[in-house]
Amino acid sequence: MPQPELPRPAHVDHDSMLSRKFGKEVTNYFGSSPLNRVSFLRGDHSFLKQAFDHGTTQFMVFRNLSPLVKSPSEIAYAKQNDLKPILPSNPFDKTEEQIVKEFNSTTSTPQLVFLGLDESQRDGLQHKNYIGAPQFAVDITPKASYEKEARGIIAEMEKQGLTFIEGMRAMNFPANTAAIYAMGRAFLDWNARNPYCGTCGQPTLSVNGGAKRICPPTDFATLPGTIGSTTSVTPASPRERPPCSTRTTLSNLTFPRTDPTIIVAVISHDSRRLLLGRQKRWPPYWYSTLAGFVEPAESVEDAVRREVWEESSVVLSRVVIHSTQPWPYPANLMIGAIAQVASAEDEKIKLDHDPELETANWFELDEVEEALRVGTSGLDDPANEGYKEGNLRLPPRTAIANQLIRAVVEGGFLAGVTPSKI
Repeated sequence: MPQPELPRPAHVDHDSMLSRKFGKEVTNYFGSSPLNRVSFLRGDHSFLKQAFDHGTTQFMVFRNLSPLVKSPSEIAYAKQNDLKPILPSNPFDKTEEQIVKEFNSTTSTPQLVFLGLDESQRDGLQHKNYIGAPQFAVDITPKASYEKEARGIIAEMEKQGLTFIEGMRAMNFPANTAAIYAMGRAFLDWNARNPYCGTCGQPTLSVNGGAKRICPPTDFATLPGTIGSTTSVTPASPRERPPCSTRTTLSNLTFPRTDPTIIVAVISHDSRRLLLGRQKRWPPYWYSTLAGFVEPAESVEDAVRREVWEESSVVLSRVVIHSTQPWPYPANLMIGAIAQVASAEDEKIKLDHDPELETANWFELDEVEEALRVGTSGLDDPANEGYKEGNLRLPPRTAIANQLIRAVVEGGFLAGVTPSKI
């Protein structure tokens, strides 16, 4: 299957002093969402109520974090009426304050996340100065309170020839769709992973259009019956929950997390070779740039130097940030860098620190350039015709690793000054 195009937002072609000095900004797959998130409206239930009900509203549907699709490259959207069995009424009819007061931790409802407005749709919802078609992500994974209804919706969708892409990777959507998918998946995953308060361990409540979670002070949860009784009791008024320090300060809100991760194209001291590594689980002959998590109290540049040394023993000098990529598996921000080694002595590879890599090697730029032409991992792409078994393979252009490698080999970064042109 041919690889999808990368995002092309309007700002990339706008002239500025910085673009003239550093070249055009690189935009990566999963980034540059076409939606206006209008995040400041997530707490406005009058807006969210209109957005949920509007005729142009689309719902991106997930089951176990797998998106509903028409094909591997085409997402399938639902309308509000399709979701009636599990969302019979508008979830934003009540104010957030009312919802908190009526919190019942034993009642589950489908997780809904407001993603933003598609402003290209001028017949969409108009709210104050904002116009666009609202988009939501919704998790219809069958759960106790609505298991039968959710299974009915899934069966109906499958009758229409729709399916859910299983597994972690959905990398064939058009760039704009991929960015929206990444946002929906990341928010749903974060909500699913945080049903309990990290401070006191009590159940939490999703608020702010699915973008925050709180630890409510009261709970209408059903109480167990008396000793020897099989009945349970629904309290007439909410019971006070044990104290939680999150309710005494502005930290009452839990925000979605994003884990910063560095990924780096390492250039040899003579600017003629590129350092690449491979893990055992990867396909044959497949190499990529080195990567790792940023640790607490560590700068991005220091994390680049540390990770490269830990994985390969190569010692880096200068580190330059190139571009970034949101990566929704589950919630990473890939911070792409280009770095260089200062001397031949610093280029010696030893894998006796971190055992993550099976091997690491220096590759001549000519070999890397050929792999970019005919050896990316989507070998069924017609553009890869001419690949010879046993030659170097590289990640597809939807991965930031590919963009970092291209920046080194083909130019376009730092006003066109790249190793192959020095």
